[in-house]
Amino acid sequence: MQLDMHYYGTFAMARTAGLKSGTCRIVATAAQFVDDSAADVHIEFQDGGRIDAQPTAHHVLDIISHLDPEDQRQVWVPFHFLPGNQGNTFSERLICRQDTLMVREMIKHHLGYAKKDVGPYLMGIAAHACADTYSHHGFSGVSSRRNRVDNGSIEFERGLDPETAHNIRDKAEDFFRRYGPYGGLMGSIKSWLAETVSGALGHGAVATYPDRPYLKWRFAYEYPERNLVKRDNPADFLKGCRALHQMFTRLGRKNPALSDGSSVHFSVIKDSVRTILAHQGNKEERIEKWRAASWNGRLGKRFRIPAYGLEAWGKEAYNLNGSRNSERALDSNIYRFYQAASLHRQFVLRELLPENALIVA
Repeated sequence: MQLDMHYYGTFAMARTAGLKSGTCRIVATAAQFVDDSAADVHIEFQDGGRIDAQPTAHHVLDIISHLDPEDQRQVWVPFHFLPGNQGNTFSERLICRQDTLMVREMIKHHLGYAKKDVGPYLMGIAAHACADTYSHHGFSGVSSRRNRVDNGSIEFERGLDPETAHNIRDKAEDFFRRYGPYGGLMGSIKSWLAETVSGALGHGAVATYPDRPYLKWRFAYEYPERNLVKRDNPADFLKGCRALHQMFTRLGRKNPALSDGSSVHFSVIKDSVRTILAHQGNKEERIEKWRAASWNGRLGKRFRIPAYGLEAWGKEAYNLNGSRNSERALDSNIYRFYQAASLHRQFVLRELLPENALIVA
């Protein structure tokens, strides 16, 4: 998923679940910041304090140039392709699936922090990981031949606006020209993993098609056999929105201080959400659909979704670096996000996956 869903759609689901506007902003910003926190961070303080934070994502060019198998296990698996743990082989069990025990256990664990300062930030990260299972299902967060797709098999369903179809095909073709049929990854990874697994990472073989909420399409995997798969993104995204709404409703119940009691049942907003997701437009147009629907009361009540503030949290990190007192960091959004990301990574890789007999990192 992209900014329109990870921030604006997440904010809308949190607000209609009854969370206070300030809490919604923290949750939604944390959800999107997972995609934007793409560097190792080291913040030094004059009193000797220090913050070290690992990335939660990498930008495309960084992936192509510097892909490290360790990043696959530390970044892509816990934050973007939560394993479904279904199937017989290790690689098959790593494939991301919708609405699995793994997702439900992650949410249950993170809700245990509902009354702590880090709680809303942790739930924002959970929202990202949960939402991605509804768009990334069928692919895994490690280089695997199970991610390989016959690019000639990709087709769009009828009903797609011709101009929209032309634009997204052009973008995908440009991507494949520059990086190859699997996102260029296998040509640039110099590691034992590339040589022994011989596959692709994530959904690179199908470009951004899984992240477009309006798209109905089909494709065929190359391995283990060429089977045709139909994808209905609007239906998948709608299920993802319902899952987020339910999660935020539970958060408000766990910590009533985060809620204003103005929740709207998902059945009331379902049709409006479906209409937003079906809009065949670029990311900016899709964002405007979320903002207009919330402001015009089409999501059960009238509220405003503030613009995504990437620069605000980034500026916090910049201002903290070199400052005198490390205790200042404890009240900052950026520290709470790094704290939440560390908790999430630790839980998924050291508790959740091992408890389900998956040793990933």
